Amino acid sequence: MNENSQGISTRLAVLLSVAAGLAIGNLYWAQPLLSVIASEFGASASQGGFLVTATQIGYALGILLLVPLGDILERRGLLAGVMLATVLALLSCAAAPSLSLLALALACLGFVTVSGQIIMPLAGDLADVDSRGRIVGIVASGITAGILFSRMLSGLAAQLWGWRAIYMMAAVMNLAMAAIIRWRVPTVPARSHVAYRELLAGVFTAVKRHPAMRSILLKQGMIFGIAFNLFWTALTFLLSKEPFSYGTFQIGLVSLSGLTGAVAGVKLGKLQDKGLGRQGMGWFIVMSAASMAAAAFMGGSILAIVLVAAVFSLAVQGVGILSQAQLFALSDTERSRLNTAFVVSNFICSAAGSFLAATLWNVGGWQSVTLGAAAASLAAFMVHWKEAIIGREIA
Repeated sequence: MNENSQGISTRLAVLLSVAAGLAIGNLYWAQPLLSVIASEFGASASQGGFLVTATQIGYALGILLLVPLGDILERRGLLAGVMLATVLALLSCAAAPSLSLLALALACLGFVTVSGQIIMPLAGDLADVDSRGRIVGIVASGITAGILFSRMLSGLAAQLWGWRAIYMMAAVMNLAMAAIIRWRVPTVPARSHVAYRELLAGVFTAVKRHPAMRSILLKQGMIFGIAFNLFWTALTFLLSKEPFSYGTFQIGLVSLSGLTGAVAGVKLGKLQDKGLGRQGMGWFIVMSAASMAAAAFMGGSILAIVLVAAVFSLAVQGVGILSQAQLFALSDTERSRLNTAFVVSNFICSAAGSFLAATLWNVGGWQSVTLGAAAASLAAFMVHWKEAIIGREIA
């Protein structure tokens, strides 16, 4: 196979996209099922909510401790290993006899289902410089689709066969994907040879080594971490009460409006390849701010909400893809460490966004939350504008 030396084929990029989407989807199977799971174990809804927290804690540790290994280990073997561990964790979730053991199994699942974040820098390594943006866009679209479809599929499977069925189904899908990855992905030697302790330290010193990361992380954090989480968390609150009173599956269907970002993402990365990344980033940030400002006054119409969600998702996807394409251009040997710093920053900002969503909802409901998302988008634009001014001064 010569893809490693001549770039990556679109077919292989799509395969990596599906694998990344499946991996990220493992984090979201439980979200629509919390009340059902809690009820089976005789627990309260608040206790069921701890299952999400356990998964997130495990994922954060996996990102920090496992993903950087992509810089010092052969990636195909690393991917196969974490995917097989994911299969075991999924089976443990399906067989969990108590809520506490299910929480432990979900924490383990979060820890090992990090293959999507190993795949992303791998795709950047396999792609040639003229198509890296396009390839990153394809893989990122798979991740977005995985998040959206996992919630809907989980709710449907639970309705038909019970909540444990989705974990059995996911185990089979992940096992099949591990075999396909082992068969189709070329051997990609490590590009760095450093001690593990130094490897982890490199995640936290990445911004110092690459000052351009600062604005990338700030813009992505404001748009994805804050604005994205504000909007989608508040949307669940809005649709579950009057006048909508939607159930979990109906809310999941509304969330599919976010597929605009996933579909368009296949093409968005080409902006970076054509040298239009900075201009594109500015327009997507403006689109995010405008859609959230409009959303503040459209909370009573489901058609308006779906339209705003579609536009906003396109904006978020554009910022995310261009951010990662620009990030991977900073170094040929540290992409796994740079991606780890990128995801950890997202995780921190997402936690802040989720907290702000509940706080702002209590203050002023839907309008307060969406205006907060618009403000976060404007903050990202200020960072982008300052970066553009400095760039012109240097030029």
